[in-house]
Amino acid sequence: MSTEVESKGTTEQETIKTEETAKKIDDSPVKEPLIEKTEETKGEEKKEEAAAEKKEAAPPPPRVHKQDFQKDIVYLYQFCRTPVLPSLSPYCLKVETWMRLAGINYENVDHKLKFRSSKGQLPFVELNGEEIGDSAVIISKLSQNFGMDPDAQLTKDEKNVSHALISMIENHLCWVYVYWRSKYPDVMIKGCKLSLQHALGSRIPNAVLNFVFKLTYSRKGAKKVKAHGLGVHSAEEVLEFGKQDLRVLEDTLGDKQFFFGDKPSNLDIVAFAHLSQIANVDKCVEYDLRDWMEENCPNLMGLLARLRERCYPDWDAILSTLKMNTHLPEPEPEKEEEKESKEKEATKEKEPEKEKEEIKEEKKEETKEEENK
Repeated sequence: MSTEVESKGTTEQETIKTEETAKKIDDSPVKEPLIEKTEETKGEEKKEEAAAEKKEAAPPPPRVHKQDFQKDIVYLYQFCRTPVLPSLSPYCLKVETWMRLAGINYENVDHKLKFRSSKGQLPFVELNGEEIGDSAVIISKLSQNFGMDPDAQLTKDEKNVSHALISMIENHLCWVYVYWRSKYPDVMIKGCKLSLQHALGSRIPNAVLNFVFKLTYSRKGAKKVKAHGLGVHSAEEVLEFGKQDLRVLEDTLGDKQFFFGDKPSNLDIVAFAHLSQIANVDKCVEYDLRDWMEENCPNLMGLLARLRERCYPDWDAILSTLKMNTHLPEPEPEKEEEKESKEKEATKEKEPEKEKEEIKEEKKEETKEEENK
């Protein structure tokens, strides 16, 4: 009996203990830290999501130089004019010729070679607050934006031929005359009538600028030509390479107006931009490739004349004045009445300032006299 009573007592005590522990567990603040942790984790997750969005967001467009731009006006940054060519860069001449042929409204920015694109190149353009660099990319984006494509009428085979010949011109023939320019910088400056003082907007004498140009341009050009592979050859071999490329273009053009018929295409524009660099070197210097082209490539010479007449009615004005925007109407000169009114306003603004200065001087003189006394 006693054992049964003891066991009952113990069981009652155990049940009381279990009930107390259960109450303690129910009353214990376990849920609060869990809630705090979930809030912290939510905040961390939001921060991580925001950081991921920042990483995924596209980088902002490069800052444009033309802050007061007009909508759908293309602002072209290129090299300066010269007395023999609108531009000594075939890629600048290519972009400007393309825009003229397409009838796109554009304006040259006379930046005196201060600016380069984000890729470090010229030419580049700015359109509606966006920078576009590299001549091929410029033409591609402008053709999409304005719906102008000179190659739209070409067949698939003609487009393939165009691509192959453009690659030959820009990746081989171009280096033939770059080789000549870098090897004979003195002749290049003279033959292109290049004024570095005008190009850079500098007051430093041309003799000093020419000396620096010869050192830097010759070295850099020679390195580039050598890296291309053409620079390891002799001058005679390079000349022959140029003749071969010109023969291919001459035979492909034949007696047609343009390479693919009566309408100019991108191939015609590229050929014009590069062949002009050869054909327009002044006769005051010797240049074998120019002379050979004139004698043996009448079709190509005719192509240059046709595109020049079609795209550059202001050709002579460009070469004589060296102005960047001869294709745009000049601003009307101010009338005499407007000038007089502006001068009067300016004098009115200056009169009170003069009176103040006179009063200050009088006070200074008075103080001096008092001090002397």
